[in-house]
Amino acid sequence: MSKILNYLESVGRIVKEWYQVLVQFLDLTTETFYWIVFGAVKNRPVKRVPVFEQMVFMGAKSIIIVFFVTLFTGVVLAMQSAYQLTKMGGTIYVASLVAVSMCRELGPVLTALVIAGRIGAAITAEIGSMQVNEQIEALDTMAINPVRFLVVPKLLALFLMLPCLTVIGDVAGMIGGYIVGVFNLKINSYLYLQTSFNYLTLKDIYTGLSKSFIFAVIIVLVGCYQGFHTRGGAVGVGRATTISVVTSFILIIIADAIVTGIYYFSNI
Repeated sequence: MSKILNYLESVGRIVKEWYQVLVQFLDLTTETFYWIVFGAVKNRPVKRVPVFEQMVFMGAKSIIIVFFVTLFTGVVLAMQSAYQLTKMGGTIYVASLVAVSMCRELGPVLTALVIAGRIGAAITAEIGSMQVNEQIEALDTMAINPVRFLVVPKLLALFLMLPCLTVIGDVAGMIGGYIVGVFNLKINSYLYLQTSFNYLTLKDIYTGLSKSFIFAVIIVLVGCYQGFHTRGGAVGVGRATTISVVTSFILIIIADAIVTGIYYFSNI
């Protein structure tokens, strides 16, 4: 009986901790969007310079890694699909399969995972270092809201840049498929492009782009939340960074499944 009570007590403690985390995360989310929406109304809009600096860091400096990750994903996807389609005489459909898969699913998700690993870790490390060095408290002392000063520029920047990186990832993946289709499978170049765009619809494009906006919010808010709650000096910063990246990965996959299900069952 005592073991059962101890077990129930442990479960209750875990549930309480997760509830507190959820409430704190929702508070951060609410405050962030409050400053985005009502900051200008209160004559305290976000300054442009920090947003542009974050756009360069998050967007321009991530183009190369996003391009090559999605390029080789397109290459692998084309080779793997060709292995099966060739047996059924449908080699030409490699073009449409790569295009649709990259735009609807692989492009947005892979781009978000790459950015979560690169940008999410950087956000947590930056804010976490400020937290353990008591710089966040210094901002409060100077009457500077940490959320408005640190979180909002990052969210606005990634909210604008992640869809752009997703488009680059989609194009790079299709280029990878094109390379395999034309130079390895010997498909006519014009026929490959025609097949790709014949089966690629507007829904395939906006489905993927809509996901990227959600992924941007997840990456920034998870990174900032872990940064604000970093404890334990340099070791704590490393631990918070790891938790941030892993949590972002999990939430991105869950959000992708939910959004895909919404589009699938609602026929939007």
